[in-house]
Amino acid sequence: MSFLKNTPTKTINIVIAVISIAVPALVIAMLKIAPPEITSTVNLSFFPKFNAFVNSGTTICLLIGLFFIKNKKSNAHRFAMLSALILSCVFLTSYVIYHTLNAEDSKFLGVGKIRYVYFFILISHIVLSTIVLPFVLKTFSFAFQNNFVSHKKWAKYTFPLWLYVAISGVLVYVFMAPYY
Repeated sequence: MSFLKNTPTKTINIVIAVISIAVPALVIAMLKIAPPEITSTVNLSFFPKFNAFVNSGTTICLLIGLFFIKNKKSNAHRFAMLSALILSCVFLTSYVIYHTLNAEDSKFLGVGKIRYVYFFILISHIVLSTIVLPFVLKTFSFAFQNNFVSHKKWAKYTFPLWLYVAISGVLVYVFMAPYY
């Protein structure tokens, strides 16, 4: 896992910055581009449930990773956290595919206080999902460089943000499920 060990920090930071800018830009662009014409036989309705399932898996991997590191099982922690990262990448890919192929936005029709709760969760999820990306990448880069002192310092901030984003993604699905 030390393949970044000899890579200059400046290079790593540039890559993290490029990814951290490119991913949100891609998502914004994807939301603005009209979807391609697809035949009516293509059923996209499984995507929201699949995305919630993947976010649930990310949540579980993050919690398992925390359990393992608290119990000094670093190899199991590494596997759980890499699994969380891979699941997050799967989610992002699935999300982009779904919204690229589907122009219809589902509207939340809840009324009263639940509407405010939903929009608080949705907006905080969107904002924090953008903010957490460079934190996740930087935290992983420290681990890959075997710089565990810095990794631990960054993980104190990264972990709760990433966990919130994963859980809130599932909650957004739960709120929206009746309207898909």
